[in-house]
Amino acid sequence: MKWQQILDHEDAVEADLHQVYGIDYDDALDRRSWRWMAVRIAGLLSTDSRLYRALTPRQDPAPGR
Repeated sequence: MKWQQILDHEDAVEADLHQVYGIDYDDALDRRSWRWMAVRIAGLLSTDSRLYRALTPRQDPAPGR
C-alpha cells in the first residue's frame, strides 16, 4: 500500500485517529514526528476503521453460501 492511497482518504484518517486513539489530527501534525503519526495510521489498517474499509475491497461470499 502506498502512502498516497492512504492520504487520499485524509478525512477518514482524521476521524479514525480521533475515534481509535483520541488524537487531534491537526494538533498531532504540529507536535509529533511523521514517524509517530505513520505508526498510528498504519495501526488503523489493522482495525475496523473507516480507512481500512475504504482501502480493503469488500469480500463477497462465494455463490451458493
